[in-house]
Amino acid sequence: MRIQVLVLDGVFDSGLAVILDTFETANALAAHARKPTRFDVTITGLRRTVTTHQGLKVPVVPLDGGPRPDVVVVPALGAKTLDTITAALARRDVAETGEILRHWAAKGVAIAGACTATFVLAASGILDGGTATTTWWLSPLFRERFPAIELDESQMIVESAAVVTAGAALAHVDLALWLVRRQSPALAHVTARHLVFDARPSQAAYAMPDHLVHADPVVERFEHWARRHLADFTLACGARAVGTSERTLERRIRAVLGRSPLAFVQDLRVEQAVHRLQTSKDTIDEIAALVGYQDGATLRALLRKKTGRGLRELRALAFAVR
Repeated sequence: MRIQVLVLDGVFDSGLAVILDTFETANALAAHARKPTRFDVTITGLRRTVTTHQGLKVPVVPLDGGPRPDVVVVPALGAKTLDTITAALARRDVAETGEILRHWAAKGVAIAGACTATFVLAASGILDGGTATTTWWLSPLFRERFPAIELDESQMIVESAAVVTAGAALAHVDLALWLVRRQSPALAHVTARHLVFDARPSQAAYAMPDHLVHADPVVERFEHWARRHLADFTLACGARAVGTSERTLERRIRAVLGRSPLAFVQDLRVEQAVHRLQTSKDTIDEIAALVGYQDGATLRALLRKKTGRGLRELRALAFAVR
């Protein structure tokens, strides 16, 4: 498989390195297989040298000429805030990259990007009418700028036609392993084991709901109110508390968060339940009552669905990070 890693100035250093290291590891492990799988990786760019976000100089191969790639991978830009990613999207080289991506996509080349690179892919137009994921804390901006794209930021990897997007930061590993898996599931498995990497199908366990709501003052006020009323929440009371109608509240929350008010409150309940599991000795039934569920079984199933972890594992994580 011929892979072209297309890098822009300000590229996220570890994102680029992780992609390269994952394919290099896969190549080294595949060399001993009966039917070796080879990933021929070329670092390309618009200029002869790219400066990373941390100021390192990376020599690249010019885009003109060379064999047609099977996949073009765009690593993230080192932009972590609304202002920095907005400024990056206004750059001339990002617009030029969009033209290149449209060119390759029209020729049937698969396109992949992780973290903030998903904004570059979206700005090129190749995701219009499709589905994508992105770095979870920038999802409100993504929805605002690209309404023609269905965003599911809970997912770590989303494939839509011939375009693949991956979630936040270290999802570059998930993306590279996904591409390896397309060639050889067995090789992807052994590569992940060598990298001591566990599969993470969802970003939901990492997202912080309150970090997203500040894009809209009404949503922010609703979030503060809802946190104090998890056990007795009703949408009607929430709308009255923030001075708006239920219909307006529903519209504003969907526009910012891409989900209903009830689904957002469910996220808050999960967040609070995980916090109680890790900071108290409360039983699952006691925690369920505190966050608005009638029994622990419902909460237990929801926690498993949202985080991918059982109660013991969630409690154990508290000690792992101390």
